[in-house]
Amino acid sequence: MLLDELQAAQMAELFSALSDTSRIRIIAALTEKEMNVGDLAQMVGISESAVSHHLRGLRQMRLVRPRKEGRFVYYTLDDDHIARLFQCGLEHVQHG
Repeated sequence: MLLDELQAAQMAELFSALSDTSRIRIIAALTEKEMNVGDLAQMVGISESAVSHHLRGLRQMRLVRPRKEGRFVYYTLDDDHIARLFQCGLEHVQHG
């Protein structure tokens, strides 16, 4: 399969977004359930500020989407493709 330049650039940008361990751990947490920044910070073990920073980039890449409920914003994976991409990557690294 030959990709055009735009598709190749979009793929490179996608994989670049996944090149950070904190972002991968955020995505892993969101494969389990929808969470707010505080819950993600506690689960991933980084500050709320750092989680917010990573979520901003993940939102821009359409990897996660927000849902506001009262004063809280909950995040979930944008679609099933992201969960499958994460799962394929995890299976690859676990395969050894």
